[in-house]
Amino acid sequence: MNDRVTLREKIGYGFGDMASSMFWKIFGMYLLFFYTKIFGLAPAAAGTMFLLTRIWDSLNDPIMGLVADRTRDRRGCYRPWILRGAVPFAVLGTLTFTVPDFGPAGKLIWAYATYTAMMMVYTVVNVPYASLLGVMTADTRERNVLSSYRMFFAYAGSLATFMILQPLIDLFAGWLGDGSRISAGDVSGSEVVMPALPAAWTCAVAVIGLVCAVLFVFCYRLTRERIRPAASDSAATAGQDLRRLLRNAPWWILFAAGVAVLLFNSIRDGVAIFYFSDYVRSEYRLPGAGWTLATLYLLLGQIGNMAGVVLAVPLSARLGKKGAFVAAMSCAALLSTLFFGLSPDDTPRLFVLQFAVSVAAGVVLPLLWSMYADIADYEEFRSGRRPTGLILSSSSMSQKIGWAVGGAVTGWLLGAFGYESSATVQSDEALEGLRSMMSWLPAAACLLAVAAAAFYPLGEERMKTVSEALADRRNIHA
Repeated sequence: MNDRVTLREKIGYGFGDMASSMFWKIFGMYLLFFYTKIFGLAPAAAGTMFLLTRIWDSLNDPIMGLVADRTRDRRGCYRPWILRGAVPFAVLGTLTFTVPDFGPAGKLIWAYATYTAMMMVYTVVNVPYASLLGVMTADTRERNVLSSYRMFFAYAGSLATFMILQPLIDLFAGWLGDGSRISAGDVSGSEVVMPALPAAWTCAVAVIGLVCAVLFVFCYRLTRERIRPAASDSAATAGQDLRRLLRNAPWWILFAAGVAVLLFNSIRDGVAIFYFSDYVRSEYRLPGAGWTLATLYLLLGQIGNMAGVVLAVPLSARLGKKGAFVAAMSCAALLSTLFFGLSPDDTPRLFVLQFAVSVAAGVVLPLLWSMYADIADYEEFRSGRRPTGLILSSSSMSQKIGWAVGGAVTGWLLGAFGYESSATVQSDEALEGLRSMMSWLPAAACLLAVAAAAFYPLGEERMKTVSEALADRRNIHA
């Protein structure tokens, strides 16, 4: 079997996560802001909704993994689902950013319904997409490269979203004839953060959704599944696969590390706009583009993430995947603590720290995805069964649980610290809370990830032994 993956395939595979990340980052960075400032939900209510809907969504991931593993299609087990979900992904994402003319209770029900449906479609597309990594090649080094392409394109998609979302909202607000904006500064001259017209947000997200659908189609057309399920795989029941997975110790360890990584990301992402609108309170807007400091901060973070992805392959070659993971998360923890000491006007240090933390964070996710694919190999080695979709779905599930807990904690803490979404100026307690949520809490999540990864047993030598044994088996049965 030829495990060489062409450049065309690597780019095509990257397109899939580029599409997913365009919406993932909108949800992570802007959805809490949208729900509280535009939609009209209380921060605590939004936080509770995030927790309940995302936990439900995370439970769907292994179900979708089991379904994908049992899909028998001439096009493969996983690729067909990417094509099937492309259009519903765009439509439901747009509806999530729609504000109906309902009362408070009706609007809350709408938020629950649309967001839950959107994330279920996200699962239908993203779990099979993640599983592709385990069947495009059996070479663990090639998986590292593929995973890096995936994350580079993912961060490029996030970067593109941050570059165009605010200008698109501004553009549609102008076309729709409403120039009102959200006030988030002091009473004498507040910073303009975003247009307040809900329809402008809906139209902007619809444009991005269309781009996502096209990217998913390209991902489907350009990729290839090389490792096909063995004939014996169809005889295994879902219960047998689940029991095997629950006895897989490396899976549990990596699952815990993945939850902690997403907890780190979701807290930092979720509070960033609040931090700028209520603590930094700068009136600066980049001439021409109209980007605020908050937007520039987010853009710089994506550039840092992309730089980290580029470093992931050489770092893992030098330190091993586990060593590179631990080193990167330790650096992110240390650098995150430095945010607490920043004053509102300390913009240069703020941006330097954002870039440095983002580089460290960018190293981590490609390693996580590649390590999950290694666990699929390890499961095949120890039990003879390869439930790739189920195992790779757990990576998505860990992300969503971390995102769920992080999003809920962010909303709850905003409420606990006395944050008032309608207030022009926040209390000292609320501002202190914003500083902690940008520094100490993300750092603690990093340390949890490091503690979990310290026990991960599938090092480079172990995986070399596993890969050689599987190659021999496949040659015998070829």
